[in-house]
Amino acid sequence: MINTENSFFILLVSGVALFLYGMSITSSSLEKLMAGKITSLLNHLSQSKILAILTGVGLTTLMQSSGAATSMLVGLGSARVINLRQVMGVIIGTAIGTTLTVQLISFDLTQYALPVFAISFAFYFKAKKTVFRNLALACMGFGLLFLGLKLVSTASHHFAENPMLTEFFQSVRDNPGYSLMISIVFCAFVQSSAITIGLAMSLAAVKAITFYDAMIWVYGANIGTTSVALISAAGGNYIGRQVAWAHFFYKTISVVIFYPFTQLFIDFLMTFDSTVERSIANAHLIFNIISAILFYPFIDKGAQWIEKMFPKAASEEFGTEFVNMNNYQSSALAVSYANREIMRTADIVIGMIKDSIKLFETNDPKVFDSIKDRDNKVDFLYRETKMFLLDHANKSSTVVHQNIMNMIMFLSDAERAADAIDINILALAIKKNALKLEFSGEGWAEIREMHEQVVKVAAMAVNAYQNRELCEEAIQLKRDLAKLEISLRENHISRLNRGLNTSINTSSIHLDLLSEYRRIASLLCNHAYNQRTHK
Repeated sequence: MINTENSFFILLVSGVALFLYGMSITSSSLEKLMAGKITSLLNHLSQSKILAILTGVGLTTLMQSSGAATSMLVGLGSARVINLRQVMGVIIGTAIGTTLTVQLISFDLTQYALPVFAISFAFYFKAKKTVFRNLALACMGFGLLFLGLKLVSTASHHFAENPMLTEFFQSVRDNPGYSLMISIVFCAFVQSSAITIGLAMSLAAVKAITFYDAMIWVYGANIGTTSVALISAAGGNYIGRQVAWAHFFYKTISVVIFYPFTQLFIDFLMTFDSTVERSIANAHLIFNIISAILFYPFIDKGAQWIEKMFPKAASEEFGTEFVNMNNYQSSALAVSYANREIMRTADIVIGMIKDSIKLFETNDPKVFDSIKDRDNKVDFLYRETKMFLLDHANKSSTVVHQNIMNMIMFLSDAERAADAIDINILALAIKKNALKLEFSGEGWAEIREMHEQVVKVAAMAVNAYQNRELCEEAIQLKRDLAKLEISLRENHISRLNRGLNTSINTSSIHLDLLSEYRRIASLLCNHAYNQRTHK
């Protein structure tokens, strides 16, 4: 059995571990509960700065970490889901959102930790529905969070009573810079400003450090939490770096502005009759709210400044832009990223459909090479995005898992459509050019008509993938295309009966081309039938 009289270090480490694990469980469970809504909100975030700030508050509340929330923003910025100005608004919101967790732990709720955990644990195993199981897990996480904080508080009493540590804390009080560096490093290590400030609360409550020192810890925690996003942006593109460094500069400049007024700030807070823990939590809240008010008018100017500091680099070699197998453990972010990559793939496929008609207009090798090159890109994006989605499928809730399967099916159909152009239509064009054949005037006009309709169906099908309300329209266009194909086939057969040599010579190519175009349209519309079925 652990002797709490001489094992305060073990208590501290155990408390921090339980706190962080509790936050992780709570974050993961809440995210699964809200995964679909998070993705939808982030994909449709408007230009409103107020909405961006509220989004940041909501994200941090769900993820229980401003650092983790900002890491998500680094990803979203890289994916171009939202622009830098919107990201900066969300960053301000994440700073405010993290104060809610600190406010919560400033209340003495540790006596409820074990009952909440025990009841939630029992409920978790009795619940059948995924939503209730995730809710129970979130409550279990809160129970562990408060239990961990209790252990940290107990360890802090031993810190205050230990002679060796007393001297250490005295040297820290004499040199505020040490407190700042210790809190920054500690926060960067545990990747949580909440536990950093929670530890400062516990130390201040037993008078191991002063209120002034605790405020320095608050400053350090705000700077240290930016390390999470900076690390996430290390391997990202220029937008990811812009987002991460915008977060860092926002936090650091806020600290620089506040630091000279720290004692006045403390004197103001001491006028209220509250515990030191509540005062520190309130200081953290007021600090971030005032910072948000000060920076709000300069969001656009700040974005311009950051964009100049981190300009767009030279174009990189072709590859996935929005998915990375080593990052984005969040299911909501994985779906958002993969959708961006899928739409990028769909855009390439539509470009191939539009240019496929040129294969029969010219014998230019560049056109043929362009089709093959784009098909290779589609194959690459299909493989990488599919592996990325499968990697996240088993980590997701049932609803998100089904969504991922639907995404893979649409991506597979898009890849098959690209193959139909690269393999089948390209072969027909090569055959036509090799035999030096020409379509009849009527036949060529009909092929062009078929091609134009296929482009319309393909574009509508891709739009319907993003907006289910367009599924019926996509299906109707596809049905009209099928009727058009039958009509054009009948016209071609009529010309054959009239004995037109150009029609006779190109008959197999003509009919096969109509068939391939209809097949391509059908492939891209498959998802519309599935989504209509599951409405």
